[in-house]
Formats: sequence, C-alpha cells, structure tokens
Amino acid sequence: MDAWARFAAQTQARERVFRAAQYASALVAYSLQRSGASPELVLRVKQLEAHLSLGRKLFRLGNSAETLEAAKRAIHLSDLVLRFCVTISHLNRAMYFGCDNLLWAGKVGLAPRLDQEKWSQRSFRYYLFALIMNLSRDAYELSVLAEREARCRGKAGEAAGGRGLAGRALERLGLLCHVLRANPPLLLDALKNCCDLLIPLDRLGLLKTNPGVVAFGGLASSVLSILTISQPWLKLKP
Repeated sequence: MDAWARFAAQTQARERVFRAAQYASALVAYSLQRSGASPELVLRVKQLEAHLSLGRKLFRLGNSAETLEAAKRAIHLSDLVLRFCVTISHLNRAMYFGCDNLLWAGKVGLAPRLDQEKWSQRSFRYYLFALIMNLSRDAYELSVLAEREARCRGKAGEAAGGRGLAGRALERLGLLCHVLRANPPLLLDALKNCCDLLIPLDRLGLLKTNPGVVAFGGLASSVLSILTISQPWLKLKP
C-alpha cells in the first residue's frame, strides 16, 4: 500500500492513468462504432474521452518549466550524441507542453479566440520531433551496447568474416535482440516511443491509419509509462 500511495501521489503518474483511460475510451468508442452500436452509446463514450483529455491537460500545467530544467541538466552529459538527442528532445517537449497549455486555456474558455486547430498542429509537430530525437537516442544506445557485446564475445574480425552476408545479418539481428532482452529500460523506451509515434503521424496526416490504431498505440504507450513510473529501475536514464 505504501508503494501505491507513493505512486498515486505523483502528478505524472495520475496524468498517465488519465491518458490510459482516455485512449481506452477512444478504442472502445471505435470498436462500438464498428460493431454498429447505438449512436447515443458511442457519443457517451466519446464525451468521456473528451473529459479525460481535458483533465489530463490540467495535470500538465507547468510541465514546460520542468522539462526546460531537464534540458539544462542534459546539456552537461559527457556523451555528445546523448547530449544532443536528450537536450533537443526536452526542448521540443517543453514547446509541446506550452502549446498544450494554450489549448487547455482555449477549451475551458480562458482564451476563446485561440485558433485551436493551428495550435494543435503546432503542438503535434513539436511532439513528433521530440519522439524522433527519443528514437534516435534509443538507436544510438542500442548500437553502442551491441558493439560492446560483440567485442565481449570476440565476434569481430575473423569469426564475422567467415560468414556470408545473410549469416552476418542474422548474427547482427540476434545480437540486437540479445541486447534488448538484457536491457529492459531500453526495450521499453523504444516500444513506448514507437507506439507514441503513431499519434502525431496520424494527426499531422503523414501516416493515415484509423482511430482504433491510434488509440491502441496511445493505450499501449500509457501502460508502458505507468510501468516505468511504478518500477523506477525500468526508466531509461539519463
């Protein structure tokens, strides 16, 4: 119970729970609509989704300042690639949260003249670039760990050279899978970012899928985020 109390006390954890509930509602609404449920029932579920989305935005007020502080800390990372990817990601997330806060103000009537469509598109562009930086960081860390593992196994040089192209490709794939299994934080972060990527790609019209796919991606990434919050050792650092 103490562990749950600490978890629930975190604003980020509450926001993730609301996010999971929001995308679960969106997935249910899509499934009901596809199965021919009554329009009234579908409308109620969609209204629930909208209320959960608005509640999430309230929890995210002030996140821009926190993310800017994280960017300031990332500037001091010794690894140049990590420093670039993490810092740029945090800066874009700060801009995304800023746009999100403006959208919240528009939805609750504090900024009635706000062009919500324009600011929504702007926020998703910042979100997309942040995710690209996150995935670049994941790919870099995976590459570094794979090279380290290959050296430890002594697979560089003649052992690799004695195989054909297909054999080397399979060997490399097996090595990457081994590294991911041995590093759950990296695996979870990469999966979470891939799931999240569906959202801005769809909203910006770069990859048209359907509301069900987007909702499933959002729900999956939310569950993974809750897992990393409840089990801090699963969170990728820095």
